Amino acid sequence: VPHLISYAPACAFEIAVIVEDGIRRRYKEGESIFYYITVMNEQYEMPAMPAGSREGILKGMYRLRTSDKKKAKARAQLLGSGAILNEVLRAQEILGQQYAVAADVWSVTSYPQLYRDGHAVERWNRMHPGDKPRVPYVTECLGDGDGVIVAASDYVKVLPDGIDRWIPRGLTSLGTDGFGRSENRASLRDFFEVDAKFITYTVLDRLAHEGAFDAPAL
Repeated sequence: VPHLISYAPACAFEIAVIVEDGIRRRYKEGESIFYYITVMNEQYEMPAMPAGSREGILKGMYRLRTSDKKKAKARAQLLGSGAILNEVLRAQEILGQQYAVAADVWSVTSYPQLYRDGHAVERWNRMHPGDKPRVPYVTECLGDGDGVIVAASDYVKVLPDGIDRWIPRGLTSLGTDGFGRSENRASLRDFFEVDAKFITYTVLDRLAHEGAFDAPAL
């Protein structure tokens, strides 16, 4: 749906930024668009808004928390969305404290926005062969980051997989493919393998395949 703008914010400040921009675009600029915003009813402490993150929130992703393990040899980039962002933040702590892996956490507020931007950039480059090529926003975000890239959400894997073509070094997606279960949150996330321990395991597995982690230690 071309005029549908969809977001899955995980933090209060993300919602505020998205709603404010939506009001501007619809009522001040007069754009013919409408919004679909997915929010949660889970209670958790809200982090502070990182400086300079407003543009990234609207474009679809921004770096929420950088690892403090500056000298770590093994590194990872973790992409979290909506309700699973807190699981990604817990995985970051486990990776740093127990396995000496430096992982940065990115909050992905909208995979559809990243997908649209990637295709729009490809089209522009195709139509302007004589000009300097543009770079998709997701490539700009992850191009300078080191390590394996793992995305976790409570969506099916095809959603994050939709931006894989613009991600350097490839993407490993964790999602909720399959039939649903009538259970509590912890059991559901364990069943679909999108909780902190499975995110941690996936990062270590990918690092092991690259020779940056001892596989038997898994």
